[in-house]
Amino acid sequence: MGRAEQLRVADFHCDVLSKLQASPHLNFDKDSRLDVTAERLAAGGVGLQVFAIYLSTVRGRPSFESVLGQIELFQGKVLGSGGLQWLRWKEEAVELVRVPPRWGLLSLEGVDGLEGNLFYAQLCFDLGVRFLGVTWNYANWAADGVLEQRNGGFTEKGRELIEWCNSSGMLLDVSHLAPAGFWELAERSKRPFIASHSNVAAVCRHPRNLSDEQIKALIAMDGRMGLTFVPWFVKNGGDAKADDLLRHIDHVCSLGGTRQLMFGSDFDGIDAWVEGLEHPGKYAEFAELLLRYYPEDQVKGWLYENAWSFLSLHLPPKLNDQKIP
Repeated sequence: MGRAEQLRVADFHCDVLSKLQASPHLNFDKDSRLDVTAERLAAGGVGLQVFAIYLSTVRGRPSFESVLGQIELFQGKVLGSGGLQWLRWKEEAVELVRVPPRWGLLSLEGVDGLEGNLFYAQLCFDLGVRFLGVTWNYANWAADGVLEQRNGGFTEKGRELIEWCNSSGMLLDVSHLAPAGFWELAERSKRPFIASHSNVAAVCRHPRNLSDEQIKALIAMDGRMGLTFVPWFVKNGGDAKADDLLRHIDHVCSLGGTRQLMFGSDFDGIDAWVEGLEHPGKYAEFAELLLRYYPEDQVKGWLYENAWSFLSLHLPPKLNDQKIP
């Protein structure tokens, strides 16, 4: 077994729950119509996968009912038949260093489905969601997304959401958030946040990628930045290969972000793929590529340990009177 095959991987973003909700006949175990399957996670050495609750593919207005539907799918198809364990608490993060098991963690991509109701946010937390991406690409009740031309910050209700997240232990994700919202959150939040699936704007000009100033702010707060495998975020023109990600890695490291870098593939949220990174089973080959250019301790950090260290510090603790459902 080569060095790369022994390295564990944490992937901080995929959209397979949305596909499973839209097409209930799909089989999470090993359906080739999905990017992310239990079989491919095992083949790629993925020890932690973050599953986004993404409602853009749901017909009609995003609703809390659809959020609950994807949580139910996660419990039934991912944890049940897929054989993953559910990561929710700081105490459980200690177990991430063990091999096996494999773990799944829930995030919400865009708070539209919470319908402006912080009680729904609390229910999500109680049901095991641990990250909130404030927006998708456009405006919602909390803030503006990155493609909203006015580039607004947070609404009054959105500011209440920030306060609630800081007090409850829900962690925040700025991928898709407009720049004005990013900087407002950096000022208002008492806790570090992440960009789960964003790349470097200085390397590839796309509005979803982060400026050097944003990356430096994430580094300064010891947040995390998950490089993503969306081809048009990796290379101008979108004809990208796995090697093209090295320029993004080098740039983040040049800004001082070696310990803040991780990966968030966006598998099942894309309809074109980086050559050599078509699904999570390719992570072992990607690790081999990284090991040709970088020291093993850095590669381990980017693939897994940087994500693990953030979770072990910032996931909420399980209080004695809390019962894990």
